[in-house]
Amino acid sequence: MRFADIPGLAAEKSVLINAVKNNHVAHAQLFYGLSGSGSLPLALAYATYLNCENPTAEDSCGMCPSCLKMDKHIHPDIHYIFPKAGKQKEADNSNVSADLLSTWRKFLIDQPYAELQDWADVSGLGSKQLSISKDDSKHIIKTVSMKAFEAKYKVMVIWIPEAMNISAANTILKVLEEPPTQTLFFLVSNDYEKLLTTIISRTQLFKVPGFDESEITNYLTSQHNIGENLAGQAARVAQGSMRAAIKIAGQVEDDSHKLFRDWMRECWTLDILNINKRMGSFNDLNKSSQKTLLLYGLNMLRESLVYQIASTAPMSGSDEESSFIMKFADSVDANKIEQLAGILNTMHLHLERNGNAKIIFLDSSMQIASVLRRK
Repeated sequence: MRFADIPGLAAEKSVLINAVKNNHVAHAQLFYGLSGSGSLPLALAYATYLNCENPTAEDSCGMCPSCLKMDKHIHPDIHYIFPKAGKQKEADNSNVSADLLSTWRKFLIDQPYAELQDWADVSGLGSKQLSISKDDSKHIIKTVSMKAFEAKYKVMVIWIPEAMNISAANTILKVLEEPPTQTLFFLVSNDYEKLLTTIISRTQLFKVPGFDESEITNYLTSQHNIGENLAGQAARVAQGSMRAAIKIAGQVEDDSHKLFRDWMRECWTLDILNINKRMGSFNDLNKSSQKTLLLYGLNMLRESLVYQIASTAPMSGSDEESSFIMKFADSVDANKIEQLAGILNTMHLHLERNGNAKIIFLDSSMQIASVLRRK
């Protein structure tokens, strides 16, 4: 991963590059940004730049042995800790099995903007509780105590450090504060406030903002061959998350509009039988698809409100979506749209907290019906 592979974030890239040029590299850095942001790619690009044998003023060379190994995530001096389910079989003096490590490397290549649920799905860990254990922390201490094989800096990348239990976090406090010479810690967090304050106090915070709509649109069209209209729509819904935009672009065209439209109609008519059937269908979706549907619905509500206020044509890509937005906006007032958005946001929050999808959907559907049918 190189800086050039990451869209936008010019200011953040410049800060990191200047830190290297001015010899002000922090020994423990906490990259934090929303889920699906560029925080992990940026940390990986920074590690690549630090150990590049022929860096330029703006990026790593991409051609030296160190860069080529970083492209495949097989550099012997770059180590990874990530959430797992329980204990994994040890192999090759690692704290994870060889198969899981291989899966992790492929995961980084295929989904650099991934969320924790993506990792759970890809690794086969499914709905299991993922965490970073005390054994992982012991592995960190053992790993950083060894000499680097070939790089200038040994880097320990900890992805989703908020998944560390208290015992694991306490175990690494000393080494995090005083790591061995030329050893760096990159913690990549989606919600750093869940970390122990003693962890936060030992790191240099580095905020990674979400991507803007044009950056997401350009990335989807150039890297994923997605049409500009659909890419733009996904970018508007994604709220700065590249991963959300990729998922939305893949699903909106197929079924999100129909699902949301029919759901609203069933709530409007209080069609209990079909609401109950849809509850089962919603539960069968994986968590990412459930959240994508809610994000899509929030965008439809937003565009309905914009249409009410400005009377301008909806920005969505298809005629069917535009027709729905205009009809919906003519049927509900701004106050109802605000209440509906609040319900969808609450659903999203409860899903994030691993609430029961069936209960969340049924309860929210009754709330939506109450708002829509209110005179």
